[in-house]
Amino acid sequence: RNAGLAALRQSAVPPDFVQFADGECAVDASWFTAALAAFSDQPGSVVVCGRRRERFPEKSVYNRLCDREWDTAVGLALACGGDALMRYQPLVDAGGYRDDLIAGEEPELCLRLRQKGGEIRRIDAEMTLHDAAITRFSQWWRRSKRAGHAFAEGASLHGAPPDRHWVRETRRAIIWGAGVPIAAVTGGLVVHPAFFAILGLWPLQTLRLGLKWRQDGRIGWEAAAFAIPAKIAEALGVIAYWWGRIRGRRRGLIEYK
Repeated sequence: RNAGLAALRQSAVPPDFVQFADGECAVDASWFTAALAAFSDQPGSVVVCGRRRERFPEKSVYNRLCDREWDTAVGLALACGGDALMRYQPLVDAGGYRDDLIAGEEPELCLRLRQKGGEIRRIDAEMTLHDAAITRFSQWWRRSKRAGHAFAEGASLHGAPPDRHWVRETRRAIIWGAGVPIAAVTGGLVVHPAFFAILGLWPLQTLRLGLKWRQDGRIGWEAAAFAIPAKIAEALGVIAYWWGRIRGRRRGLIEYK
């Protein structure tokens, strides 16, 4: 992404906007008309994104979970994903993307753009088709672990008030993914076997989320079923980030394809 920006800086006439899209995405033919209209209607916007959809949600539950993840609320947003149309000059003024992040680079950029007064906006328009191509649990697990790493690193960079960037997500990962099993096993082995009952919080949380999301039908229950495993993987990602930081070693890319 930064290499593309560097190439644009060499242009005799810099563009007004720049579109970013992940490599496994195809941009909808109607997207630019809708996005440019949104910029015209909302001059304070520096980033506009729309609906990213999975190309093959029927191929696996993991693809369906990704498609659900992309379906964020319309209106002002805290961040965009990998696909978005951005005003060129505010992007350059912000310094572009941090090139030392292995994940979570878009939300971190959007935070800096918002700090400068820019608005991030999602509109109700088709934007891209994406192919997550996640067909195995191991792929989904690595992707969730990478998310935990991104949460921890984002919180370490911008976790102080007022932003509190990804502090809540990091805390949830640690509590549900590490705190519950550690408390259950430690208490059960050291204090009393009754402490193993703490593990019952996991199925109760799964049931609570399933009932909360039941209006979404099948995908709501699927999301609930994978919520706790995701938190375990995220917790491992958080721990891996801090362990690497303590040892002074940066983690390489966490690929899941």
